[in-house]
Amino acid sequence: MSNTGQVARGLEGIVAVESSISHVDGERAELIYRGYHIDDLVEHATYEEVVHLLFFGELPSESELADLRRRLAAAYRVPAEVIDALKRMPTEAHPMSILRTAVSLLGLYDPGAEELSREAVVQLGIKLTAQLPTLVAAIGRIKEGKEPVAPREDLGIAANFVYMLNGEEGSEVAVKTVDAALILHAEHGLNASTFSARVTASTLSDVYSAITSAVGTLKGPLHGGANEAVMKMLLEIGTPDRAEAYVRDRLARKEKIMGIGHRVYKNGDPRTKHLKRLSKALNAEKGTSHFVEISEQIEKIMLEEKGLHPNVDFYSASAYYALGLKPYLYTPLFAVSRISGWMAHLIEQYDDNRLIRPLAAYTGPQLRKIEKD
Repeated sequence: MSNTGQVARGLEGIVAVESSISHVDGERAELIYRGYHIDDLVEHATYEEVVHLLFFGELPSESELADLRRRLAAAYRVPAEVIDALKRMPTEAHPMSILRTAVSLLGLYDPGAEELSREAVVQLGIKLTAQLPTLVAAIGRIKEGKEPVAPREDLGIAANFVYMLNGEEGSEVAVKTVDAALILHAEHGLNASTFSARVTASTLSDVYSAITSAVGTLKGPLHGGANEAVMKMLLEIGTPDRAEAYVRDRLARKEKIMGIGHRVYKNGDPRTKHLKRLSKALNAEKGTSHFVEISEQIEKIMLEEKGLHPNVDFYSASAYYALGLKPYLYTPLFAVSRISGWMAHLIEQYDDNRLIRPLAAYTGPQLRKIEKD
């Protein structure tokens, strides 16, 4: 009555699918999107170019990039019914719960939601990549009692997000920071939310159901919610002179320091250095460099005491705060980026589908019978 075989808790070390989208090398601390190192992409590409790379396998030509930008801009606006629904949702609800519900609502107003041809899935990917920034900015403004700002078709995704969030165009540093963050968070192999999206898609359910699954998975603090926890820690510490005592007290009580360490990267997260650099520049512009100083002290202590490096969430927290994002919007912004990676995986899953159905090792009672007097 038992399924034999070694159990891999959390499926650690198990290869579940073949994918040509990205390569995560934990030993060498490298992240590669379709053959391009993340360092190269952050320095020389825009998020829209990375979206093209993830969806179509190659960086775009000038005409291909112009076409993609046109298709994205045409899809920025979400149905008015969805914005109205956002306004009626409880303001105290977690923004990721609101986003999860909003993504599901989008599917109800999309006549092509059930189509699963490659062309249809790619078009849905473009639409969702364009609309998630609009949703997240609207959620943020409504939560603050403000009216959502309509997207502008003349702006790219990063610039448009900053504009919709604040009601005015952002500085060059701010837009560059968002664009780089979108690139760095776009794709990361078979992470938990991507896996949940592929599992849902493998049943031949629709794209909106799969992305709703992914958003729900990303909400968890062990996945996308970590940078929100990092910012709460920085705000609690407050000033650089309190950082060391705070960290050592937490370590003495065997409490976790959020944003430190990674399940895959043991020698440092290759994305961290870019967000650290951008966070320094943006916080210097905003006069909030003390958050970076606190972060650097925590990084130093954790490396000395535990041999652990910061992950992608660690410096993104202070960068996002300098952008004017409230901590509760950090994980939704993660979704704004990761939608492109999720959709690349859904394109791949639908192209060569097989139902994902692992086994469970049964540990319950052996066969028994009901006994009655």
